[in-house]
Amino acid sequence: MQVIGLLHPGEMGSAVGACLTAAGHRVLWASQGRGGQTQARAHLAALADARTPSELAVRADMIVSVCPPHAARDVARSVTGFGGVYVDANAIAPHTAREVAAIVQAGGATYVDGGIIGPPPASAGTTRLYLSGSAAVEVRDLFAGTALDARIITADMNADVAASSLKMAYAAWTKGSAALLLIARALAEAEGVADALGVEWEMSQPGLLARCRSARRSASAKGWRWTAEMEEIAATMAAAGLPPGFHLAAADVFRDYPRDSPATGA
Repeated sequence: MQVIGLLHPGEMGSAVGACLTAAGHRVLWASQGRGGQTQARAHLAALADARTPSELAVRADMIVSVCPPHAARDVARSVTGFGGVYVDANAIAPHTAREVAAIVQAGGATYVDGGIIGPPPASAGTTRLYLSGSAAVEVRDLFAGTALDARIITADMNADVAASSLKMAYAAWTKGSAALLLIARALAEAEGVADALGVEWEMSQPGLLARCRSARRSASAKGWRWTAEMEEIAATMAAAGLPPGFHLAAADVFRDYPRDSPATGA
């Protein structure tokens, strides 16, 4: 059994934590400054409360960060001095991942880059955690037999942020295409041809109307989190010499999308 700190148990993070507790590990979280929804998720996932990130850092052998992309650096700074294995499993650009790595390595930690693809893991075969870095094998083995399929891209120190690169490339399509569908539908609504577009989609693009409905539901529930992710993808594109404009526009789509509920309590 290892003691693992989880920062912070949102919808995805709590499901990752539940996988670890199911595997017999003790998982800590920090309740300081967190809302009621997070506390409820932590309780359901059988997480133990360390109260503060600094106390969590003292007690944990490993820390897993699963948070909105814009918070990745601050979460890393909250456990300054932690000397174990630090896993950043956030949707961030390779450049941002290297900044996070520098923050935790300055305090003595070993950095492992991670990228989650799929929904919050509840059953086997739905969700992958891709890993890269020198301690990737150690992290992968923690999830053996759980609903989260942990896979190593590489343990090569020269490919330190391969997992983040893969996550950016994957989400560039999945969430980027969702933004394109939403803006196409918005144009049709603005011009009064939404019904006609829906009929044409059903004839020439079977399944696209259902995908658009799914994109609307997802954007209403999660778009506030996706805005920063689109900005991270745009930065990744620019760093690779590719056009960043599409994903900057996608960030605008998600930023302005009406929410089903506020992000407070996450």
